[in-house]
Amino acid sequence: MATSPYSDITTDGLRIQAAAEPLPQEQLPPELAGDGRQARAQHVFRYKITMTNVGERSARLLSRHWIIVDANGKREDVRGKGVVGEYPQLAPGESYSYLSFCPLPTTWGTMEGSYQFERDDGSRFAVAIGRFFLVPSAPPLPLESTSN
Repeated sequence: MATSPYSDITTDGLRIQAAAEPLPQEQLPPELAGDGRQARAQHVFRYKITMTNVGERSARLLSRHWIIVDANGKREDVRGKGVVGEYPQLAPGESYSYLSFCPLPTTWGTMEGSYQFERDDGSRFAVAIGRFFLVPSAPPLPLESTSN
């Protein structure tokens, strides 16, 4: 059983750390106001991802696949290119962080998934995003660094 609401997992030399916190309705970002998922969501979580290349070869992020499960067990798969409009290239030792949001119709849920990365030689590989929890009791995220 998980003892932390956070996730920290390494796949093929890429470490992915994830954490989320509840976001009060009055703090909703403008971009969620017109989002179809937001229209039916009553709870919004802000999550932070930090990816660090702990390996010996460079890699560039191409796409993402999220599996979001709400408290009722309803699963939603979300796929897209890049993250927050970017395609970070990580040399060995480099990190990249970003913030995003997840609206939910229930008070809690989980997120997990994978990123598709590409090496300089053109080979592609999946990097796991371990399950982390969207819970009202989560402590605030450390927000001091949100880009590489």
